[in-house]
Amino acid sequence: MTPDTPLSKTTGPDGPTDTVPEKTTGPAESTGTAESTGTTATTGTRTPLPKAAARPFRLAFPPLSGTLRPRQLAVTGGLVVAVFAALCWHVSIGEYGIPLADVARALTGSGDAGTLLVVQELRLPRAMTGLLAGIAFGMSGALLQTMTRNPLASPDMIGLTQGAGTAVVAGIVLGWDFGLGTQALGLFGALASALIVYGLAWRRGTTGYRIILVGIGVSWICLSATDYLLARGGRFQAQAALGWLVGNLNGRDWQQAEPLAYALAVLVPAALLIGRLMRTLQLGDDVAKGLGTRVQTVRLTVLLTGVGLVAFATAAAGPVAFVALAAPQ
Repeated sequence: MTPDTPLSKTTGPDGPTDTVPEKTTGPAESTGTAESTGTTATTGTRTPLPKAAARPFRLAFPPLSGTLRPRQLAVTGGLVVAVFAALCWHVSIGEYGIPLADVARALTGSGDAGTLLVVQELRLPRAMTGLLAGIAFGMSGALLQTMTRNPLASPDMIGLTQGAGTAVVAGIVLGWDFGLGTQALGLFGALASALIVYGLAWRRGTTGYRIILVGIGVSWICLSATDYLLARGGRFQAQAALGWLVGNLNGRDWQQAEPLAYALAVLVPAALLIGRLMRTLQLGDDVAKGLGTRVQTVRLTVLLTGVGLVAFATAAAGPVAFVALAAPQ
């Protein structure tokens, strides 16, 4: 027994006595090492290292900055090529068929006079109007769905499309255009509808679900007003308004495509800037306020940007339904 060995008391027949605990051997002492026993230690299988992912491209052009990943660039490039191919195919088909090679030459301004007339003056304006209107509807739906945090929110659900349609129908049926075009009437109607929805949904601020509920009611009011205008108007005016309400591209020329292109040139960069501010809204209003985001200002800005996109697209192609709802999904 060494001086450092602790003593333990045990109770026996003759009273408590001090005993020394037995020394236990550890695994190394009882079994020995691998070298002493002559055995070799086995090592586990090495897990393979994950493959290095493609490095993203970081962009920093104030006030814009972000990260572009190679997969995103590849998908975007593929979609652009697919859209261009679909556009050329759409321009080539019709009663007067045009080969794709002639369409490509006509897009660059070369070719015979007949092909240039059909492509650049008749078919290309319709195709560009449909393409730009689809972009505007899809982006407006993405903005509103992100703002309300509801995948079912869309401009035609909260009354923006119906407001623009009611204003344009009033201008067609009653002649209340005041010298303005359909773009101005659509913008006025969508803006008035948005302000009504925002004002009725305000209760110490606005929330996504209140905007949707109030917007559904405003949309039905606008639809009722449109039906009343159609019933009151003359036969030919009502037919023209019904043809526009269905949503079509017949007779569209550069007078409808150019204002829509100018509007997208302004509103698309604005939507991209607002998209950065809306990221905090996904965390909830309380968290967004804690992070310093002006929730109501951002929400109103998103609504006005969506109004502009919907108004110009509706004035150019008519109140096409479900595009803004399905495109962002």
